[in-house]
Amino acid sequence: MGFMDRLLSEGGGRSHQHTVDDYVEIDLDALDSEVPDAGTNIHVAKLDNKQDVIVIKDAIYDGDIVIADITRHSTSDRTMEHITDELKQVANEVGGDIVQKDDDQLIITPSGIGVSRKKLGR
Repeated sequence: MGFMDRLLSEGGGRSHQHTVDDYVEIDLDALDSEVPDAGTNIHVAKLDNKQDVIVIKDAIYDGDIVIADITRHSTSDRTMEHITDELKQVANEVGGDIVQKDDDQLIITPSGIGVSRKKLGR
């Protein structure tokens, strides 16, 4: 199950038992590390503590999109509430969007980019 399948699937794909055959090895040396002239980048971040919020905020202020892994925190955790409030404030300041995907991801976008609340396909 690929990243996008996991991102869009019900339950985050947690019920599926992964095997080695589920993964494709990518030769990172064959890929360019930067996409030339990309106006917007997508960053994947892990939210372990409040310090991680700073780099996420910087990316949003720079006009980039962030998909943040929040699996380390419970959605009812006071720290997570504070982090979410901070990121909501940033999204509002820049005219962007923020949405929580299941219990494990936050997607934060800059100005001019919204996150649809409707799933594609079925």
